Amino acid sequence: MIHPHTELQFINKEIGYGVVATQKIPAGTITWVLDSLDREFTPLEIQNLDPLYQQILDIYTFRNNQGNHVLCWDNGRYVNHSFNANCLTTAYDFEIAIRDIEVGEQLTDDYGYLNISEPFRASDEGTKRKTVYPDDLVKYYKVWDLKIAKVFPKLTQLEQPLSHLIPKSTWETVTRVIAGKEAIESILNNYYDPTK
Repeated sequence: MIHPHTELQFINKEIGYGVVATQKIPAGTITWVLDSLDREFTPLEIQNLDPLYQQILDIYTFRNNQGNHVLCWDNGRYVNHSFNANCLTTAYDFEIAIRDIEVGEQLTDDYGYLNISEPFRASDEGTKRKTVYPDDLVKYYKVWDLKIAKVFPKLTQLEQPLSHLIPKSTWETVTRVIAGKEAIESILNNYYDPTK
């Protein structure tokens, strides 16, 4: 489920629609949670679907670390890619704002950690990276881990409208990490290796 202080807006002809903040979302806020209505499809299930459905799933899903495709039931499926993403996924089935997201600003992910199947050239944002590759998570996880660790302690300091959707055992783990009783898990845990 996507953060409630967001809405779907048309961005432009090249990008299409995107998820935009309707209120300021501070760094350290949970912006998305894998919830009970999100649907997971195995590769076999996708193979057995009509090609029209396969095309939809190719556009609107991400692959988890098991190689299954996850379709968000709400506007979460419209979060666009950015090499300067303001949200990052964690190893705990939720995403977090890694910097303040202002009113009217898009929520963005780096698709490099979504286990894409094929590389694609993204819009030029003036960054060194121009193409998203299936193994970007292996290449950049240390950088992303540092960004997550920087704001992770704020999880228990901020209002978190989505926290009640996180399993109790996961939230207990999060609080132990913040208290320094447990090491934070790496974003690399989300990697799916198709060769295995």
